[in-house]
Amino acid sequence: MSTRRIGELRGLGSVSARWLESVGIIREDDLRAIGAVEAFARVRLAAAPDVSLNLLYALEGALRDVDWRVLPSEVKQSLRTELSG
Repeated sequence: MSTRRIGELRGLGSVSARWLESVGIIREDDLRAIGAVEAFARVRLAAAPDVSLNLLYALEGALRDVDWRVLPSEVKQSLRTELSG
């Protein structure tokens, strides 16, 4: 069980952490429990309506402990599909 605060995860800066914390995603375990797509949707709905898809990719990257820019295009497409579905 991880107890790292959300802002300690790879690729998530202070603004992203603030948005996530404002919707109740405080720790890594919170993000893992709901996943990147749901976390992104909550932020977009409640905290930052104009947030770009880069946050979605950063959330997935944080879960995988990789820089979001190295996520394969297939993963990014899958995330977008899940988000729109």
